[in-house]
Amino acid sequence: MDTPVRIASRFPNMGTTIFTVMSKMAAECGAVNLSQGFPDFQAEPALFDAMHRHMLAGRNQYAPMTGLPELRQAIVDKVAALYGTRYDVESEVTVTAGATQAIFTAIAAFVRPGDEVLVFEPVYDSYVPAIETVGGTAVFAQLKFPDYAPDWEQVKKLISPKTRMIIVNSPHNPTGSLLSAVDREKLAELVRGTDIVILSDEVYEHILFDGEQHASLCGHPELAARSIVVSSFGKTYHITGWKIGYVVGPAALMAEFRKVHQFNVFTVHAPSQLAIAEYMQDASRHLGLAAFYQEKRDFFRQLMAPTPFELLPCRGTYFQLASYAGLSELGDRAFAEWLTREVGVAVIPVSVFNADGRDDKVVRFCFAKREETLRAAAERLCKAFVKKT
Repeated sequence: MDTPVRIASRFPNMGTTIFTVMSKMAAECGAVNLSQGFPDFQAEPALFDAMHRHMLAGRNQYAPMTGLPELRQAIVDKVAALYGTRYDVESEVTVTAGATQAIFTAIAAFVRPGDEVLVFEPVYDSYVPAIETVGGTAVFAQLKFPDYAPDWEQVKKLISPKTRMIIVNSPHNPTGSLLSAVDREKLAELVRGTDIVILSDEVYEHILFDGEQHASLCGHPELAARSIVVSSFGKTYHITGWKIGYVVGPAALMAEFRKVHQFNVFTVHAPSQLAIAEYMQDASRHLGLAAFYQEKRDFFRQLMAPTPFELLPCRGTYFQLASYAGLSELGDRAFAEWLTREVGVAVIPVSVFNADGRDDKVVRFCFAKREETLRAAAERLCKAFVKKT
């Protein structure tokens, strides 16, 4: 339908997210979709049974704006058990409509026109649009290829009187790298004596490998006092379509967060909250996640071993980066599209996470899939790239 309205787009250069683009292409081409980060397997029936039971019991009306008390208490107890910090259940935890909404709300609550927000690239694709929507400016620190470790001397130089927020993401999407305890100390040193707010995206907090421990900002008292920490039930319990997450933070920061949250989504699906609160009581369900996904990581890496892809270290998340530098001269976006159309495996090109389009010839595979899905993808890749002898 045509419109008589002349539109001066606020975001003339903003396209469709790469995840939507590649998943659509995968569907059109019949490719195995290892691009978008969602499992192709179900959560446990106990979670669905709990949801159904609460719905039938009549718990279908608005939940409180901050989240149902049962879920907020379960979150507070979990964070205390894991990281040693007990947040106040009334004033320091809010249930959100997924992590993306939480991140946008936090940025909108604290970033004003003219403020700068420091992000680390490759940077997850929702951060910068959210910053720019509220009139802020993203400032980019580069994680160092191929280990994707932060350069704290560079960060120090980028911090200015305009810096209002620093966004950190660990375990890191798309690279699978981790912030260490040493990194937390470096960050604390840089923000000490400032009014900088930290937004910590920790949605993969339970998916770390090889005995690694998550260096949550919740567990660092100095950083926790200036941080909004985000997590995701979708990532933890294989229910990304439920779009439920949460934030924790000191009461003064949470009060500002809630001012935006209440007029953004106001509240989140009530029976889902009750089901998750009940499901969380068995801590093995999140404590066992690392071993569950490490098995998938190792299985996928074994399947990929015959191919000429160079697999980069994967210390956390359910994403595996791979260099194809020895395979093709194509840029990573063109290579990802070719791989989807011609080989039948959809991936994400990592250059889209760099503001300047820096292209290291690296693509991202998602291994949060059933074994048969991973095997089917690997068979296609081996057929395309492994020479017969």
